[in-house]
Amino acid sequence: MKKGLVAAAVVAAIASLALAGCSSSGAGASGSKTIKVGFAQEGAESGWRTANTKSLQAALDSSNGFKLNFSDAQQKQENQIAAIRSFITQGVQAIVFAPVVETGWTDVLKQAKQAKIPVILEDRDVDAADHQYIASRVGDDFEKEGETACKWIVDNFAGKSANMVVLQGTAGSSAANDRTTGCGKVMKGSDINVLDQQDGNFTRAQGKTVMEGFLQKYGSKINILFAQNDDMGLGALDAIKAAGMTPGKDIQIITIDGTHDGLTALSNGQFNYVVECNPLLGDQVAQVVKDVVAGKKVDKLYLAKDEAFDQAAAKQALPTRKY
Repeated sequence: MKKGLVAAAVVAAIASLALAGCSSSGAGASGSKTIKVGFAQEGAESGWRTANTKSLQAALDSSNGFKLNFSDAQQKQENQIAAIRSFITQGVQAIVFAPVVETGWTDVLKQAKQAKIPVILEDRDVDAADHQYIASRVGDDFEKEGETACKWIVDNFAGKSANMVVLQGTAGSSAANDRTTGCGKVMKGSDINVLDQQDGNFTRAQGKTVMEGFLQKYGSKINILFAQNDDMGLGALDAIKAAGMTPGKDIQIITIDGTHDGLTALSNGQFNYVVECNPLLGDQVAQVVKDVVAGKKVDKLYLAKDEAFDQAAAKQALPTRKY
């Protein structure tokens, strides 16, 4: 009789362990099932992008109830498309991606929709025609950023017949397109002359290379540089110094991003004005993913709050800057 009781107890214990194992499998910190997410980042071209990636990876971590599959597309659309198709094959419950460029996504987005996998954009946008395949976007207002940057230029150089060169971001990206549009709106009718504008691909190295070309072609005629991100501005800064000119004085530099390196250059007087583009989108993206997977209604667009910095504001912000 005692042997029978022992055997029964052992069986009950095993059953209890098995049930515990089943209930904990795929469970997040709150006890709910883990959400499988594919995140196709567009690249690692800048300090901003590094901060953005870290923010998403931290928010979509297992401790928050996610199982993340991350892919770095190295700024190549074909790599991102391949990653998204791989996520579809894997049967993820949601796909998050920052599109390299605006167009060329229709086929793969259709495939995601047919597989009933919601797609959430983070940071950049896709062409308006493809919005029907997108559950939501969490990002920044690029057009407003361009307007803010160039309004400062117009306010400070109106009536001086100043000459400006522009370092644009990755050709075809929504960030570059919208910042160019926003700048154009406030520059229209001003007496500021745009000598040249070229794609610097949002990288420090190409920003330096393109600026070297501008300096060889226009030299001291250049009064203003508008760089569509900090990293291109920092590369250009090196080119300006190498040419024997003083950045921030001989050529005033206006950038967008608000990274620690960018604000440091501003606080040192090498940049003159910086408009923020907030990269810390992870928590908002994670919440949107949870809501979409749960079948809750979400907005089509969530915009981060961006600020703008002069030298004094940069000095005040730097000690606690998170990126």
